[in-house]
Amino acid sequence: MAWSVYLWAALLVLVFSALLSMAGLGAAFLFVPFFYWLGVPLHQSMSMGLFLNFLSLSFASVVYWRNGLVNLRAGLPIAITAIIFSPLGAFSSQFVERRILLWLFAAFLIFAAYMMLFYRSPRSETRKGGKAEIGVGALVGMLAGYLGGLLGVGGGNIIVPALTWAGYDAKVSAGTTALVVVFSSLAGFLGRVSVGGLNYGFLGVVSLAAAVGSLAGAWLMKNKLSSAQLKRIIGVVLFGMAIKIVVDLWR
Repeated sequence: MAWSVYLWAALLVLVFSALLSMAGLGAAFLFVPFFYWLGVPLHQSMSMGLFLNFLSLSFASVVYWRNGLVNLRAGLPIAITAIIFSPLGAFSSQFVERRILLWLFAAFLIFAAYMMLFYRSPRSETRKGGKAEIGVGALVGMLAGYLGGLLGVGGGNIIVPALTWAGYDAKVSAGTTALVVVFSSLAGFLGRVSVGGLNYGFLGVVSLAAAVGSLAGAWLMKNKLSSAQLKRIIGVVLFGMAIKIVVDLWR
């Protein structure tokens, strides 16, 4: 690859790793088509996108954990039930036409974006007991895992608004989701990396950019953004995801 390809890839990964790590989301859905457009084989693009999710959100999660922005009681049940229900969603997908599922998912994302941008809950952050937090996490994980498996997408864009609607502060919702997506992305990467080899030079460059971007995004989220501002960022990101799905469906 030409050096200009490495440069453009690093810049895009840096910017979007910073932006989406603030929201607790991975950017593989952007990286995969971009890498493929640059000439990286599709299977390698998918593997590298998942690895960058894992790497960038691992760095961000450390920052969020050290600053009390990860709710482990809710996060662990989310991870466990998502792993259980994701295969069920994948199995169910064979019975429903994929375009219909994607239209429904785009509609959900638009609704979720609207709620994040304009809905104002009368509650402050919910103070739940241990069992209540575990129950909320389990329900959110079931929903995110099943829909993620059904649609073949990550569950982070479902987990963040679900936790926020459940009464958690937007920063805690994003920090908890980031930790969950670390494990789901690692599992996906390990499952895909055996399909094809990797361009380790290219992977090294974009991995460095992802690490720097995620740390910058985590710092901005912790120190420079209020919860209300973060909710607006998440809402815009979710709306952007919905637009991308609709554009892809119309092609």
